[in-house]
Amino acid sequence: MSDEVVTLGCRLNLAESEAIRAMIGSGNQHTVVVNSCAVTAEAVRQSRRAVRRLRKAHPQARLLVTGCAATIEPEAFAAMAEVDGVVANPAKLTPESWGLKLPFPREGRDLVPSRVTSAAPGIRPSPSRGSSEYSASLIHTRAFVPVQTGCDHACTFCIIPQGRGASVSTPIAVILRAIEAHLTHGVAEVVLTGVDVTGWGTDLPGTPRLGKLVAAILTAFPALARLRLSSLDGVEIDPLLFDLITGERRVMPHVHLSLQSGDDMVLKRMKRRHTRADAVALAQRLHDARPDIAIGADLIAGFPTETAAMHANNVAIVRNCGVVHGHVFPYSPRPGTPAARMPQVAPPLVRERAAELRDAVSGERARWLASLVGIPREVLAERDGTGHSPDFAPYRMPEGTAPGRIVTLTPTRIIEGMLA
Repeated sequence: MSDEVVTLGCRLNLAESEAIRAMIGSGNQHTVVVNSCAVTAEAVRQSRRAVRRLRKAHPQARLLVTGCAATIEPEAFAAMAEVDGVVANPAKLTPESWGLKLPFPREGRDLVPSRVTSAAPGIRPSPSRGSSEYSASLIHTRAFVPVQTGCDHACTFCIIPQGRGASVSTPIAVILRAIEAHLTHGVAEVVLTGVDVTGWGTDLPGTPRLGKLVAAILTAFPALARLRLSSLDGVEIDPLLFDLITGERRVMPHVHLSLQSGDDMVLKRMKRRHTRADAVALAQRLHDARPDIAIGADLIAGFPTETAAMHANNVAIVRNCGVVHGHVFPYSPRPGTPAARMPQVAPPLVRERAAELRDAVSGERARWLASLVGIPREVLAERDGTGHSPDFAPYRMPEGTAPGRIVTLTPTRIIEGMLA
């Protein structure tokens, strides 16, 4: 029976799961890993549900839990009857962490004690590289390459620094080796991932900015067709990075911004480093410099103290910035964060505001997709019969299109939110 890694949460977790899968695959025990998420209370609940579901499906397997939820609440996960061990985030990319020897067959909790494996902080993310089982490291036909982990900021709502620690960057040479291996196996698109991608380089000699890394990748690999960036903090987009995003055709015209809110008072209480005007101005500069660019954004609904007027500003920024890829999160208090101690918005109202935000994004997205009908685009085919253009617009692919191929399509209509 093959090993299994179930991933919840961000693209960084996806990339790290591929490295974990390679490590546990070298063992002689059937192992199941849950790579958990803690970005919201619901994400933690989903992680627990995944553990219970997988134990029922694999009663004799060694079941281990890692990721942010398991790192922030190690004792709680270790106490679950279904769990054989917990591996903290700082240790999850260390092969020795997956060498736990547990008695089999599974005959009871007294024979299979849970253990927590940790490691010293500061371990640099190690991008997965090609192997003889490379097909397992492809997710939706593109390669996710982690360039940093952790975060040095202190947003009042965020629990992730407790799970990831301070920002730690991967050196350029290591990243280039990882990308080279992916390209050798025919990958057409590389996605740079991390907890705070635009924070890359702050801990490296000379404190390089992300633009330098992107330039190095483009220079080293002229044959790389598509380079995409994960969520960016707008205040950290350096001039070179801006120029590459807007002027280099191989950098995808798709910028996902960590906005969080469209209201200045809420942004201040979140301890974000930008204002509403900053966000709108950045989106306008991006659109002016590259008209085909698509803007995405993370937005939180119902942050503590949020009034109706503040919520209205949050909804309005969707149109003001032209947000067509929206990740809307209903606020949920995370114990140990400053926001959890602030006056809370009633949960039913939080859900209502989240729905209004999603409706605003849906309206903006529908207008955007309609504007793309009749325009030929280069689309990267996925494994499920869908595909994405450079701006990450979704397409239905012609039947029989091989995954990983880039084909030119001219959509004639929209079917269930996809161009076809």
